[in-house]
Amino acid sequence: MKEPALPGTSLQRACRLLVAFCALHLSATLLYYLVGSSLTPPRSPEPPPRRPPPANLSLPPSRPPPSAARPRPRPVSAQPNTRPDSAPPGLCPDPSPLLVGPLRVEFSQPVNLEEVASTNPEVREGGRFAPKDCKALQKVAIIIPFRNREEHLKYWLYYMHPILQRQQLDYGVYVINQDGDEEFNRAKLLNVGFMEALKEYDYECFVFSDVDLIPMDDRNTYKCYSQPRHLSVSMDKFGFRLPYNQYFGGVSALSKEQFTKINGFPNNYWGWGGEDDDIYNRLVFKGMGISRPDAVIGKCRMIRHSRDRKNEPNPERCVSRACPVPTPCKAPLCKPGRTVNKLRAIVSSTAGGRSSPPFSCTESVVTLPVG
Repeated sequence: MKEPALPGTSLQRACRLLVAFCALHLSATLLYYLVGSSLTPPRSPEPPPRRPPPANLSLPPSRPPPSAARPRPRPVSAQPNTRPDSAPPGLCPDPSPLLVGPLRVEFSQPVNLEEVASTNPEVREGGRFAPKDCKALQKVAIIIPFRNREEHLKYWLYYMHPILQRQQLDYGVYVINQDGDEEFNRAKLLNVGFMEALKEYDYECFVFSDVDLIPMDDRNTYKCYSQPRHLSVSMDKFGFRLPYNQYFGGVSALSKEQFTKINGFPNNYWGWGGEDDDIYNRLVFKGMGISRPDAVIGKCRMIRHSRDRKNEPNPERCVSRACPVPTPCKAPLCKPGRTVNKLRAIVSSTAGGRSSPPFSCTESVVTLPVG
């Protein structure tokens, strides 16, 4: 016999079905929102409203408002020149950025003046050069005492013009050629060069150089310093060292003031030797010291050659090893009957190979004070 149902059983079943239906509805609704948010792309935020232009500004309809215009980057080549063409150039840097340091110097291959001229197109007539991009720190006259050394001069021009240009000097080259068959007088030729160079240009520095010496490092700048400068301090002839501490021969540099202070060089040394020691004594006597580059930068090579005729060693010169005290030598400086206050010289300046023969010469008889 079937038992009767308990009261309220039907109501419980209805409530359970209702709860299950609500749970199913909530699950479907939640699933719908989750799936719909993953499929729909995100919407960009709405831009803020534009500010209306001022009342006194009217823009054409085709031109965008100023806020939308972007500056166009200027190319590097369009940058304005920092120095107008009319402005003078600035001073050249010290040291020159064009220097390369140690050089290879050889004398095995012959040199012709046409090659020198073609490789130095910026050198003007008369052996003159000045940098174009900057103002040289010094105006330098290079004085070369000369006689019968044409081949040596070609090597000097071949090597020295590029070096001097890299040193950014305002320079001129003066070759002072002694005429006649008298014994050679190096110091008096240097005096002649000093006087003649000043007639052409207001030089403030003078480099006195033998024609057979070439520097092996372009950092050995041919310019003047606060003290007289000895430039050829490390010659291959002497094993790249000074032969003695007072040595002042080869290549030296003196400012106009320093040269004038010692009354120039001695006029009375005929033949080879002695004048450089006398110059050293003059400088010391006037309270000046000698400055030198170091032995590496000061290296230079000498062109090997035999002793020149009429340039034999001067027997009356004072040998510096025997005269270490910086006082004038006591030995007689003039041979009997020798005229020491005049020298006939050919004053010549070379353009580095532009003229043939290598120098355009004008004769000049120069009278200089003795001593």
